[in-house]
Amino acid sequence: MANERWGVSARQRNYYCVANRIPGAVKMATLWFIPRNTKYPVDGRLKQVKEAM
Repeated sequence: MANERWGVSARQRNYYCVANRIPGAVKMATLWFIPRNTKYPVDGRLKQVKEAM
């Protein structure tokens, strides 16, 4: 599972999917299907910090 590979909780993984931060993720019923080769999404907080500097 993606959350195990990335070291995040299932809730955090679902948050990324709902926010469209994982390209190629598709929801069917209550499950999110994430492509195997998808990389961990970039932390949005880092971009905000760099812009503020």
